[in-house]
Amino acid sequence: MSRRAVLPDARRRAVTAVLGRQWGRPPARAVGAAYAPANVALVKYWGKRDEVLNLPNTDSLSLSLGPLGTWTSIRPSDRDRFRMNGRCLAANDPACTRLRAYLDLFRGPECPAFEVESRNTVPTAAGVASSASAYASIAIALDMLFGWRLAPGELSVLARLGSGSAARSIALGFVRWRRGRRSDGLDSRAEPLSATWPGLRVGLWMVRRGAKAVGSREAMRRCGRTSPLYAAWPATVAADLREVLAALRARDLERLGTAAEGNALAMHATMIAARPPVIYWTGATLRALAEVAALRREGVAVWATMDAGPNLKLLFEVREERALRERIPALRIVDPWDVRDAGAGGAEMPGVE
Repeated sequence: MSRRAVLPDARRRAVTAVLGRQWGRPPARAVGAAYAPANVALVKYWGKRDEVLNLPNTDSLSLSLGPLGTWTSIRPSDRDRFRMNGRCLAANDPACTRLRAYLDLFRGPECPAFEVESRNTVPTAAGVASSASAYASIAIALDMLFGWRLAPGELSVLARLGSGSAARSIALGFVRWRRGRRSDGLDSRAEPLSATWPGLRVGLWMVRRGAKAVGSREAMRRCGRTSPLYAAWPATVAADLREVLAALRARDLERLGTAAEGNALAMHATMIAARPPVIYWTGATLRALAEVAALRREGVAVWATMDAGPNLKLLFEVREERALRERIPALRIVDPWDVRDAGAGGAEMPGVE
């Protein structure tokens, strides 16, 4: 029996629905190479209505992290070979198992195996959306390899099958991932927003490196099943999404920052209330949050958000850079729309020259 024959039917149907007659075609070039940015969700994705297809319970909205993301190259091979950050992955490595299962969706007679080389410019499994950029870059690289020429929305569907938040890493800038209503997930896709904000910056404040003890998938599952606060989460998201969209239209940083910070804290509250609790915060996290609040009291317009991990992402405008660099020397400041410093040439990304 072929590997493809034992794939979950829902995932197989999703891929063939997107690719149609293009599934199984021979590669159009020798290698596909692509970059995708990590993203920080301003309105979070937290909880799934379908775990196989990674379908979310709510809409979400993110901002890309520009040069922080993943470069991936993919080429046909006689057997699977996976390298991440220069290291060959062992066959029993969980990352290898997950990647192999994802690539099973695209194997065909003309391409039974793949050689994959990936390099992250963000820490892996530390709550900085490394899986989002990884699977988005893989989906884009596959599109280049096979010459499918998919639209961004179609790419987001394929990326989502590898990692939910990868749906939002298929474009730069602000991206909205719509929940969708269909059971097959084909309307659950991300779309870039037309809104731009040239002076907006994101600061990555790493208070702890290394993999998290509880992965996001398990944390989501635990919250949905056991947290008494989770029932209020969809309404919280709907209200925060309206606020963020209004803030983007007006370029109102205070409105944007207040909504994003509140949404992140509400998400972490659902985790803390889960049984057993999921607590990503450390003492350093609490001190960093207190420092952000102190900076605001001193007149520095800065707000914090956090994904499923202990590290902070700060939202501010370029005029605050000097004050923040002086106060937080370790802060990594990025321009969300600039990938010139992403660190590997020769790859492409839809919509990026």
